Amino acid sequence: MDLFGRSAQERRVGQPLAERMRPRRLEELVGQSHLLGPGRILSDLATRALPSLLLWGPPGSGKTTLARLLGVTLKAELVALSAVDAGVKDVREAVAKASERRDHYGTRTLLFIDEIHRFSKTQQDALLPHVEAGTVTLIGATTENPSFGVVAALLSRCRVVRLEALADEELGRLARRALEDQERGLGALGLAIDDDTLAQVVAAAAGDARKMYSVLEVAADLAANGKAGAIAAEHVAEAAQGRTLLYDKAGDEHYGVVSVFIKSMRGSDPDAAVYWMTRMLEAGEDPRFVLRRMVIFAAEDVGNADPQALGVAVAALQAFELVGLPEGVLPLTQAVTYLALAPKSNRALTTYAAARKLVRDRGALPVPARFRPGSTALDRARGHGEGYKYPHDFAGAYVVEDYLPDALVGETIYEPGDSGFERELAERHARNRSRERGG
Repeated sequence: MDLFGRSAQERRVGQPLAERMRPRRLEELVGQSHLLGPGRILSDLATRALPSLLLWGPPGSGKTTLARLLGVTLKAELVALSAVDAGVKDVREAVAKASERRDHYGTRTLLFIDEIHRFSKTQQDALLPHVEAGTVTLIGATTENPSFGVVAALLSRCRVVRLEALADEELGRLARRALEDQERGLGALGLAIDDDTLAQVVAAAAGDARKMYSVLEVAADLAANGKAGAIAAEHVAEAAQGRTLLYDKAGDEHYGVVSVFIKSMRGSDPDAAVYWMTRMLEAGEDPRFVLRRMVIFAAEDVGNADPQALGVAVAALQAFELVGLPEGVLPLTQAVTYLALAPKSNRALTTYAAARKLVRDRGALPVPARFRPGSTALDRARGHGEGYKYPHDFAGAYVVEDYLPDALVGETIYEPGDSGFERELAERHARNRSRERGG
């Protein structure tokens, strides 16, 4: 850092409030008590070694701040790289300097890599020998599940540390601290804020400290320029400009929301199902993706308990293709509430699984000769079609017969459930079995 840059940093010229208010010691950190409390992984660092860490948590939960504080606490050199613009060359240079500091000055190096899940396999592999040898202590930060974004070899050499989104009370404490801090915060403005308006700031942040500071700073600027003595609700509303929904269409939050959406329908909770569907749509998810999940759900989780459910889901997909957005949310809502309240059966899933197991375990068993077509003289000479009983020639268009391969006669693959329409199917199935037993 040059002289002018260092001077600007010391005077905090142009720095956003979130940067100015970063804690200077671990004791100032708000939240993450499950990591920093007595006996926790990041407590008593002066008396024990710090392993390489993968800090996994949502935006604004303090990953970068925690990495910096670990460097301060351990009196170690913190070297920061961003996976967005750093390459293997940058990693090698950082490791070479770390080795020099260790050998010449006995200084430990923490290599902080932000968004480490964006590193390629080659880039991550380049870290392995240096992490293993202890040349650097790796501190990786990621918003994505490390199991998906970090290679297994590197994952096994690190401790995964889960950071949680900050609670409303914790965000409120940070906001009050920023408003009172004369040196780094907004204290010089002399602005008051009541509890309801503070709650509005906190709600706009949705657990993200960086977002909270951003909203608070803009709201304070609006109040100060308007010669107001307090931050008011209208200042916060103008500063927030609508809440940004946390939802990465290719990441961990995406899979989490999709999972709870499906589980809400499976659990017959239309309120939750509509809420999670709306979360996806308002965050920019392709409605066709949601509709495809609903079509799958209609067969997998409703099935023959309500045979109309699949038709409703497919009709919703067709209706959306016809009308598009914004009106297309209406057939989606109609379909998701229908699916949530429909009787449930997973027999389509379990039945296919049972049949698949038989096919895989027993191989391609021969078709019984009586069911083969006797279309040619050669076929008939081999007994194909001989003895076949045509169901329509019998009362009720049903005849006792075993259609499975001879080696599987007596196997049960489909066992109807007792929910909704499938109860009637179970009764039909039972009547047919009774005839087979001569009942």
